Amino acid sequence: GCRMLSVVFATACGLVWGVGDFAGGKAAQRAAALPVAWCSKLIGLPLLGVYLLLTYVPPQLAPLAWGAVAGAAGIGGLGLFYRAMSAGAMAVVAPVTAVTSAAIPVIVGLALGDPTTGVRLAGIGCALVAIALVSLAPRRSDEPTKVTGSLLGLAFAAGTAFALYFLFITQAARAGEGEVGLWPVVASQISALVLGGAAVLLRRPRPWPRERRTLAWMTLAGPFDMTANALYLLASRTGDLSVVAPLASLYPVTTVALAMLVDHERVRSVQVTGLVLAVAALLLVAR
Repeated sequence: GCRMLSVVFATACGLVWGVGDFAGGKAAQRAAALPVAWCSKLIGLPLLGVYLLLTYVPPQLAPLAWGAVAGAAGIGGLGLFYRAMSAGAMAVVAPVTAVTSAAIPVIVGLALGDPTTGVRLAGIGCALVAIALVSLAPRRSDEPTKVTGSLLGLAFAAGTAFALYFLFITQAARAGEGEVGLWPVVASQISALVLGGAAVLLRRPRPWPRERRTLAWMTLAGPFDMTANALYLLASRTGDLSVVAPLASLYPVTTVALAMLVDHERVRSVQVTGLVLAVAALLLVAR
């Protein structure tokens, strides 16, 4: 029962994260990505306060500390990811980052003794391939074709930082005595805001988000991102790392679906294959 619930939470997390990512991406079309990410996190804080009150338990030091470390890894990954994306070749950067962020926790989970069956491993494999295929953006004509080693290195580093976020937040969920509540997410968001704020002050990226449309997309992105973080914490409390991380990393599925519906983007056959594999992964893992 607990394990099935963790699959539900992890799947919901991926779907919700995808909406947040899509909205954040739309906001970043008209403003610098780092201020967009930082403002979105700030906008999401009141909702986190509501969640915290609804699920209140006394805070504990160990989950708070692990949560803060997770937040540092997450915002570091975001900075690396935006740098890689701005350098072009999104069709390569996005899948490399997404698969790395899902694969590392799978390897760690299996090494630490997550229970495995053939069906379950097939589901995990399907999820990893699905993430790669769905993330494959069509190459734009103005994009440089040259994929350099340093660009791949950036994408891999971003994926590794996101993977560390998954590992640290899982550790935070299990570090306390009894219930830890949502305190790890609170610590991770505050640490990300402090570090992200320092980066914004040092780098002074332009343009700052001012347009009403940009602000509207950010106001959508923040609460969805915050909710996804809370769902991931709930999933990782009872679920196996090797299952929770790849399911939560299926967020490109929602992003692609929204790109079809909102932006009327044509979906490529390779992405459709990815969507089918994502469904297969869910069915296999949930068995």
